[in-house]
Order: sequence, then C-alpha cells, then structure tokens
Amino acid sequence: MPLGYSMTQFKVCFLSNSTQEAITAKKQLEAVYDSVPVKQADVIVALGGDGFMLQTQLKFMDSGTPVYGMNKGTIGFLMNEFHVENLQNRLAKAVRAKIHPLVMQVLDAEGNVHASRAFNEVSLFRQSAQAARLRIEIDGKERMDGLVCDGLMVATPQGSTAYNLSAHGPILPLKAPLLALTPVSAFRPRNWRGALLPNTSKVKITALEPDKRPVNAVADNTEIKSAIEVMVHEDRKSTGILMFDADHSWEERILDEQFRY
Repeated sequence: MPLGYSMTQFKVCFLSNSTQEAITAKKQLEAVYDSVPVKQADVIVALGGDGFMLQTQLKFMDSGTPVYGMNKGTIGFLMNEFHVENLQNRLAKAVRAKIHPLVMQVLDAEGNVHASRAFNEVSLFRQSAQAARLRIEIDGKERMDGLVCDGLMVATPQGSTAYNLSAHGPILPLKAPLLALTPVSAFRPRNWRGALLPNTSKVKITALEPDKRPVNAVADNTEIKSAIEVMVHEDRKSTGILMFDADHSWEERILDEQFRY
C-alpha cells in the first residue's frame, strides 16, 4: 500500500514559512505526495508555527479551502505533529473547525483611518515609558472611564491560548460564542482581570492623554502607531477552516491546557 494511502485522495498544496526546517519538511512531503497549485487544492498543508498558520488562514480566508497545519515552529498550539507518513489518512480522518477573524479599525493621531484583520487578537500597548490610560465602551456604553495599564487586548477563542493566556486571560473553547477582553499589567483598577464578551459585541477603546501616553494598536502582526480610537468586532461573515487530527482535536487541547500544572 502506498505511503499515506487512503480511499479518499485529497489534492494538496504544501506551503511553508521561510525557516530552513519548514522548507526541508515541505521538500520531504513533496517527494512523497503530489502538490498542486493552491487554487486547485482540496486542502492546504501549512508547515511552520501558529503565526504562519494564521497568516495562511488570513490569506485564503473565505476560499472554502481548509488549512491543515504541521508544526515546524515553536509551540504550535494550532498545529498537528509533523509526520511524512499516512498524510492522506490523517486528512481523511481530520476534524474541521470554523474560525472567524476580528476586524480592527484605527484612527491615528494624524487623522488617518486604518483597517486590518486578526485571527488571534487585537491589542493596544503603551508606546512610551508612561502607562496607557484607556476608555472602554461596549456596544456604545461606557464600561470603564480610565483603565491604566501596559496594554489591553480583545482575543478570539483560537487566540485565547496565545498572548491572552500569557496575560492571565481565560482559555475559550473554539465553539464558544465569546471574546476575551484582557488587560496587560493593569495598574488602576489594580484588581481588574478583564471580561468575557458576547462575540456580537462592538468594542471601542479610546486612548486618553494620547500625547502624554501614546499607544500602538496591533492586529496579529499588523501594527499601527499612535492610535487614538480603536474599534474591534468579530466578522461572522468571513470564515477560515482549521483541520485537526481526530485524536488530538482543539477541544482536547483546550482541556489538556487547563489541567496542566
């Protein structure tokens, strides 16, 4: 039986990030399996880390083509283990999960408006030695008039295990209709740990005293300097599709992460 044989044969496009390890892995797979252009593919196999997986999702969002990640990065929480063998069988048995991006709109200090998307989180960070001072509005209602902190983020379920978790934010199941609003080193109010929001929420964050306390806004890897107002919401009309090995699904990873000690 051929290596990686299954009754269902997927047309696969292999993509890798720029690291030598990922490039080598791509060559190993292409030596065994046929590779097609991305427009002809049933599945995109992304070789790298979580960042490359999310870049691939953004690039091919709404194409209907699922992305199956193989870890050739560091943590690889969104990735499957790398093996050359039995790829077609793994793809045939894989579990699929839909994810939706955040839309970030930023008004900067010069009056310019910027828009970007993120699958992990939208974050604001202090730009100088001064802590940021932020006003938070949810669906048009002010909820906090002056959060003093190093930063603040709105994280998706798939992003909840990334920077959000490092900032002691909650882990969200992939299918949870929620967003995590998580502060980074909150100074005032010191005991505020963030909030869980419905994924239909529209979040507006305003930088107060922007000359004295400038902030940057970041959507995954896209950074806008000197942000004054940042609007964030989830785009339910846009979709990416993740694929996970059936014996190590996202739900299992979430449970495993919460019981680590």
